[in-house]
Amino acid sequence: MKEQMHQVTLNFADGVSRSFSVTSQNSILDAALQAEIPLLYQCRSGSCSSCIAQLSEGDAVTRQGASSTLLASEYAAGQRLLCLCQAQSDCTFELGYGSEVGSSTAREVNVFVDSVERIASNVMRLVVELADGDWLDFRPGQFMQIDVPGYGAVRSYSPSSTAVDLPKMEFLVRLLPGGAMSGYLEERAASEDVLTLSGPYGAFFLREEKRRAPHIFVAGGTGLAPILSMIDALRQGSGRKPPMLLSFGCAVPDALFCLDGIELRQQWLPSLEARICVDREPREGLLHGSPVSALREGDVSAETVAYLCGPQPMINAATARLIELGADPANIFAEQFVPSN
Repeated sequence: MKEQMHQVTLNFADGVSRSFSVTSQNSILDAALQAEIPLLYQCRSGSCSSCIAQLSEGDAVTRQGASSTLLASEYAAGQRLLCLCQAQSDCTFELGYGSEVGSSTAREVNVFVDSVERIASNVMRLVVELADGDWLDFRPGQFMQIDVPGYGAVRSYSPSSTAVDLPKMEFLVRLLPGGAMSGYLEERAASEDVLTLSGPYGAFFLREEKRRAPHIFVAGGTGLAPILSMIDALRQGSGRKPPMLLSFGCAVPDALFCLDGIELRQQWLPSLEARICVDREPREGLLHGSPVSALREGDVSAETVAYLCGPQPMINAATARLIELGADPANIFAEQFVPSN
């Protein structure tokens, strides 16, 4: 039997629309790339969520037997991963980024280890520098993949630095018992080690078109890394800075990090307010609770843009709380940090 063809329309956030044809058995991502439409993607297996889109018209389903990171509630609300998605009719998707974003393709480069420093009980700061002749660019919030020497493993981290800091990049790495990157950083890493890095990846990044709106950042643990990159990018931009609220937390005070850097950013940015939280053992100057519990009445307006990064339960709770306080769900962007063993 001849496969049925369907028309798929992709609406980008900057108003550009692109249409193409796809069979009911092919993935929408594959068909879009074949039509030379620049989309964000990475793993092509449903595990990274880079190719997420919102189904607004028609019928499109996840390929039978495929495993996806989408929650059942997200799928029911119309979210789809285009790499696993098959059109069952003509359909339309809304994308949360502009048509130019996917045109910057990921590349593989070599970097040298510049420094490794423990900055909390379970966090290391890794600074690397691009090798001569290598170059890449990234948007604040996107992530890179790093090959871990001697472990045959690849790990994903978002720079806490910005593209302005290139050729250097800074990463904040959570240490995990038995973790590949943890073992390398604690036991083997040395200055001038050569690492292979690829990127950028991901649909979590600072939305330039919303730069003037009030911003809320909610970060748990090393989810602070892309948030710092976003705050610094706003600081580095021209013009008036928007009101910004950073709510950052860890389990206990000894696990907190980058507090001096956050305080320095508040001096640079009078419009930035920071609330630092711990679940247990609060000390003077720290709030008792989670970064979500620190969100209050009056923090949010209908124009507020929110960026959330951390464990999935924190993201779910923060999303619900922000909507309760009056945020537009379309202005809430999130990245889940999943530890690798």
